[in-house]
Amino acid sequence: MTRDQYLKLTATLAAGSLLPQNLLAAIFSEDELKRSDFGKDFVWGTATAAYQIEGGWNEDGKGESVWDHFTHHHKGKIKTRENGDVACDFYHRYESDIELMHKMHIPASRFSTSWSRVLPQGTGAVNQKGIDFYHRVIDKCLKENVAPWVTCYHWDLPQALEDKGGWANRDSIKWFEEYVNLITKEYGDKVKNWMVFNEPMAFVPLGYLIGVHAPGYVNFGKFYKAVHHVTMCHGAGGRIIRANVKGANIGTTFSCSHIDAKTDSPGNIKAAKRADAFINRLFIDPVMGLGYPKADLPACKHIEKHMQEGDAEKLKFDFDFIGLQNYSRMVIYNLGLIPIIHFANVPAKKLGHDITDMGWEVYPQGIYNLIKKFGAYKNMPQIIITENGAAFPDENTNGEIHDTKRTQFLKDYLKQVLKAKKEGVNVGGYFIWSFMDNFEWAEGFRPRFGLVGIDFKTQQRTIKDSGKWFSGFLAG
Repeated sequence: MTRDQYLKLTATLAAGSLLPQNLLAAIFSEDELKRSDFGKDFVWGTATAAYQIEGGWNEDGKGESVWDHFTHHHKGKIKTRENGDVACDFYHRYESDIELMHKMHIPASRFSTSWSRVLPQGTGAVNQKGIDFYHRVIDKCLKENVAPWVTCYHWDLPQALEDKGGWANRDSIKWFEEYVNLITKEYGDKVKNWMVFNEPMAFVPLGYLIGVHAPGYVNFGKFYKAVHHVTMCHGAGGRIIRANVKGANIGTTFSCSHIDAKTDSPGNIKAAKRADAFINRLFIDPVMGLGYPKADLPACKHIEKHMQEGDAEKLKFDFDFIGLQNYSRMVIYNLGLIPIIHFANVPAKKLGHDITDMGWEVYPQGIYNLIKKFGAYKNMPQIIITENGAAFPDENTNGEIHDTKRTQFLKDYLKQVLKAKKEGVNVGGYFIWSFMDNFEWAEGFRPRFGLVGIDFKTQQRTIKDSGKWFSGFLAG
């Protein structure tokens, strides 16, 4: 309801009603979010990732990634036994997809480049056709007034490097430096907004400790090494971007969950601190110059064994922004049977709130708590919400997708972001995950996160009601 409509309605009702004007005003008060509430410099966008949308997995000289290998050779690890060989076919449909972003008034697109598309073996020979593809994507974004925000690494390590030990090999630092040097020199005159990593707390433990994501290891030794090498690469990548891109705005992203203890018993409170150290602080603390959070997570001593002289200083980097990514919270209780972390979380369905198709609790206050938590860090730069969104069951009925729950989710979470901003935290942007439905890793194509629905058989795009709402919100 616009303000003019509201004033007209309240005046009309008051004239023929026993209700006083002030009570009518309270009932019909305009509480809808407005883009202007966040300020003119606030960045708005949507996010995607190369493997999840591109397809073209072996076209034009692209090399095999760990996710290509994982989905082809370990199909049982994907709940639907699907893969991203075609996905959203963005490799062939990028022009019309970016045009759709423009039509929806989306000002910025966060996307990743595929390491194995530009360096098929991870190092060495460059694939010019892969380089040219991202030039075309970036040029199209700029033509459509959609600012490109590039993530260097979103989980798709070249398989050739995994065959050499992957992130558990210290050489991964120099491999990553070569890759970042290549793409920032290629695209740095066009792209000013860069992110080094997407969610290290996802791809490292899920890939090397739990084995449910590529490359599929359950190996404590590999996990500890990978944690340190990936953490080192935050600073290594940041320094290369700073050197190669004049006027760069450099960040990196961390997945976070608000943590509550199940009860106020000493054991559960201590377990909640361990959970916070592991889930929220393991990677960000050393990047901020605080070292690994060993006081609350004693297992960090196993990571520190892999530190070499000079590493402590190289872990730090002065980012221009920190990307926080939040979907839910965790309610923790002490459970000594689980190695390293010694805690478990209460299943979301027992917490009394709505849950998403991913089995995650809908808990908007969590994003506010996390913004306040990290905003209180000393020398914390600007915070940008680089991912937030929800998967709910969608049905396409006569060309319409009425995803009421997703729209409400976005509104409720945005209100909490605005609350933190109004309380003085330097929050500078918000990106929805995701622009369109995509391949959701080990979950396959079943969970639908997009503002745009995809029929993966026909590749038909349908703007959902949530996408129409966001488009209207952005249009002001």
